[in-house]
Amino acid sequence: CSPRRGGAGCPPTAQIRDTFLRFFQERYGHRRLPSAPVRPRGDPHLLFVNAGMNQFKPIFLGTVHPRSELAQYRRVVNSQKCVRAGGKHNDLEDVGRDTYHHTFFEMLGNWSFGDYFKEEACRMAWELLTEVYEIPRDRLYVTYFGGDLSLGLCADEECRDVWLRLGVPASHVLPFPLKDNFWEMGDTGPCGPCSEIHYDHVGGGRNAATLVNQGSPDVVEIWNLVFMQYSREVEGNLLPLPQHHVDTGMGLERLVTVLQNKHSSYDTDLFTPILDAIHKGCRVPRYQGLVGNADAGRVNMAYRVVADHVRTLCVCITDGIYPGFSGAELVLRRILRRAVRFCSEVLHAPRGLLASLVPTVVEVLGDAYPELTKNADQIMDIINENEVAFLSSLERGRRIIERTVQQMEPSTNFPAEVAWSLYGNLGFPLDLIDLMLEEKGIRLDSAGFNKLALEDAKQKSRSAQAAQQKDTNVCLDVQSLAQLQSNNVPATDDSPKYAYTLGQHGQYEFSPCQATVLMLYTDQSLQKEVGAGQRCGVILDKTNFYAEQGGQASDQGYMICLEQQDVLFPVESVHLCGGYVIHEVTAVETLRAGHQVQLFVNEGQRLACMTNHTATHLLNFALRHVLGDSTEQRGSHVTAERLRFDFDTKSPVTVEQLQQVEQVVQDVIKRNEVVHIAEIPLTLARSIQGLRAMDEGYPDPVRIVSLGVPVESVLTCDSEAAMQTSVELCCGTHLLQTGAVEDLTIISERQLVKGISRVIAVTGQQAKQAREVGKCLAIEVDSLSLRMQQRNTSIPEMQNLSKEVGQLTKVVSSTAMPQWQRKELQTVLKALQRTANTAIRKLELQQAEEKAKSLLAKHCKQPVIVDTIPADSLSILMKVVNQLCDKSPGTSVLLLSPQASGEVLCACQVSKNRLPVFSASDWAVAVCAQMEGKAGGSAVVAKGSGNAKGIQRALTAALMLAQSKL
Repeated sequence: CSPRRGGAGCPPTAQIRDTFLRFFQERYGHRRLPSAPVRPRGDPHLLFVNAGMNQFKPIFLGTVHPRSELAQYRRVVNSQKCVRAGGKHNDLEDVGRDTYHHTFFEMLGNWSFGDYFKEEACRMAWELLTEVYEIPRDRLYVTYFGGDLSLGLCADEECRDVWLRLGVPASHVLPFPLKDNFWEMGDTGPCGPCSEIHYDHVGGGRNAATLVNQGSPDVVEIWNLVFMQYSREVEGNLLPLPQHHVDTGMGLERLVTVLQNKHSSYDTDLFTPILDAIHKGCRVPRYQGLVGNADAGRVNMAYRVVADHVRTLCVCITDGIYPGFSGAELVLRRILRRAVRFCSEVLHAPRGLLASLVPTVVEVLGDAYPELTKNADQIMDIINENEVAFLSSLERGRRIIERTVQQMEPSTNFPAEVAWSLYGNLGFPLDLIDLMLEEKGIRLDSAGFNKLALEDAKQKSRSAQAAQQKDTNVCLDVQSLAQLQSNNVPATDDSPKYAYTLGQHGQYEFSPCQATVLMLYTDQSLQKEVGAGQRCGVILDKTNFYAEQGGQASDQGYMICLEQQDVLFPVESVHLCGGYVIHEVTAVETLRAGHQVQLFVNEGQRLACMTNHTATHLLNFALRHVLGDSTEQRGSHVTAERLRFDFDTKSPVTVEQLQQVEQVVQDVIKRNEVVHIAEIPLTLARSIQGLRAMDEGYPDPVRIVSLGVPVESVLTCDSEAAMQTSVELCCGTHLLQTGAVEDLTIISERQLVKGISRVIAVTGQQAKQAREVGKCLAIEVDSLSLRMQQRNTSIPEMQNLSKEVGQLTKVVSSTAMPQWQRKELQTVLKALQRTANTAIRKLELQQAEEKAKSLLAKHCKQPVIVDTIPADSLSILMKVVNQLCDKSPGTSVLLLSPQASGEVLCACQVSKNRLPVFSASDWAVAVCAQMEGKAGGSAVVAKGSGNAKGIQRALTAALMLAQSKL
């Protein structure tokens, strides 16, 4: 597997990637794993998977379930898809400015979990680079941690000596401080010294040691070997990890650059096909690799931005991250919009160029990541739709900027609030706001904008800290987990949570569970005792409580000490961490390790969760049955009150499809199918045809839930039973028969972002109640529709009906009812609103025509008409003015209409022949001022209002002003 470096026979990327994987798999017994999706799994603090180690964090933190497949890993190798844009690792704004930054990249990595350490990791890396890839040794430099006196850490001389024994010259083995050679997962948690391998692109026998870690494009890091041997505590101190790990990461793009003898990854076969496709689709010269001032018009920068960003878009959309309005989706929207801007503004490309590059990206990356090939059409559709939406937003934003500038006082800065709204709500790029204002000679209120940005960041930080604070008693830290394991504290036996039966009369019976308190956890430390009033996590030897996992909310209930049975300890929430179940309680009395306790689950809440979880499986099956097998689950959440289910969809779900989905569920409920549950080996589960939800971490053996078909039948060779019913891997609690669901109603369905829909459903009595409410509202809508069809000649009557339509529309939108029925009623109400508005306009026009006819007879062929008339609204008054001017084109008209409330309405129109000498807005303002009121409008038409006390003065002023101008 030795590729040759440089020259015409330089190795292609596919061979380089495969060589890395096979080297560790075949020579050193590593388990080869596929890349995880770039959407992080179970890590709310991370926007994207940004390093190869992300999927292994539970191992490093010690939180991995001891029965899970992940817990069995010792040596692992893979090529991981990574995105660095947003959050701590953010390369977005650097992409394009130089020739090596990327938002999407591939991380080649090998890991040891408590197996080998520094000696073996360094030896393997050196062997691969110098003997397999045949990189000249004199071009490689290695670094090691030089120590930090403030932390009491000595230099990593162990690592230094390993490199020297491998034959690396001392002049090429370099110490560096904490910021360069000490790797940390976050503010707390596992960390350790690292050793980086750097490559000198120039070579020629020179010593480039002084250029290492100096930002030189000629001497770049290609591989980082991290030796995790410490844990950083909340207070900042470092404690030794009970088990040492190795985490290495080498950017494939940088390695390919070296082996293909290039200076930039954009010149390698990972990018050249995409750059060629860009050139064919736009009207600019070919890519030349220019940067800075040499890059006239930023054309080469645009090439790099578009090529990089379209790769990121393809990978993210394939892995279920779509351009949206928060979190990773918001970052992806910014990436897409940045690419669109460079396409249109710099490359002068036609619309659709970005999407047209997708097949090329799939051709380049599809063999390594086959999932890309299945989604090419969907990726193109999403990119095209978002491009159209962005260009529309740009136009809207430009109009807002123009209007704001017109309203601004001279010599003032552009308001920060408007700029922040454009940036946050419309996704308007900040640099484009600056550019447009610069063209108008106006500055942005940067201080105000920065203040708003800071407040937003602080708010997000407070939310994150609050969430972190909430976890202090329920999520065991790595040191506490290690202490439990070293003290041989057994993992919690939570099998009693599945111990429930159906009684003679069909009721579910839950048995209490007796357990022993093993340890208490508070303020990130293990305790043997807590006092009254203290909030803590209780670790027991066994439990019948369900811990929050798999999208199902945790149980609630209470525990009692057998020696103090009149004292209840309410259990607020339950969490699973490293095989230990943590019961969150506030101690009512002193609680000690060794206490015998009796556990009582809130049976009503548990049964409701069981019902909704089984209903979720039914819903998943029904959606696939109606919408097609390509419908994939994207997330779910089950509580006692309702269930939420997110899924892929190529187009919005129709009313008919919602009805069909509900009907499929109803049929299974009516058949009262048996819910078959069994534990089977994970490898056997993977062989089941049509099995749902395999993209999760499951224990081994794993529980399988099959509705209506025995698990033995599902496991039969060539069985297609899983295609005909719901079969899922699931650790949740379920009903024993589907009939207990009673009913299911989807009460909400909406698209979260393009391509992902979310449904919310209720079951049992809540579902029946929602249907009853839907029927009642349908009757109300029918009644209103009948009244609308009757001949109504009165404007007030029609206005009342219109108001009723508006009120009923709000009720239909906000009430829990079948979503398919809501959509039907909303369609009817929208049509009724249009009918009412049309009828009101017609009646107002009829009334206006009659009044105009009367006024024309009264003021025959006068150049100015000033008068008072009765009118029910300003709309009618304005229509009368319009009618008069249409019938007598040379006439200017001002009409006043006293109202019962004491207000006087004013409307006027000036003949175009009298412009610009006479202005309608000046006329209305002067007249309304006589009535202590206000007015506004244009030079041709204007309207306003005032107080009835000044009506005579107003009429006189109206006539005098008109005569003076005419």
